Amino acid sequence: MEAIMLVKYKRDYQKIAMGFLSFLPDLDNLSNLKTELNLYTEDNDHALFMYREAPTADFSGVVGIEASGDSILVRHLSFSPSVRSRATEFQALDDLKQLYPEATLMGTLETAHLVVDWQRERKEQASGSDTEA
Repeated sequence: MEAIMLVKYKRDYQKIAMGFLSFLPDLDNLSNLKTELNLYTEDNDHALFMYREAPTADFSGVVGIEASGDSILVRHLSFSPSVRSRATEFQALDDLKQLYPEATLMGTLETAHLVVDWQRERKEQASGSDTEA
């Protein structure tokens, strides 16, 4: 099992997190951005994770979630343009699933397509339907 590259947000990371979140269209103004960060820091059902590609690498993105019972709602995924790819998004979701192994990952209107694609790919990998000849 690979190391999890998600680190729980703390205030020391505020400027970095704000930078990644500002890439998202609904958080491109400072007021919305601060409101969202406050939600992640003050509401126990919400969590923000910083993402990095390797244990010693700089942070390259954020993953924002909302926990509800046995479900994890993926609210935000935002990455630096230099690492932004489907593979990076899937790796972040893999890490999230490792953190919450019993939970079902779900998406918002903005993230649902990504979560569904990730689930489909993981199901195909588990069934062996993606084997190469």
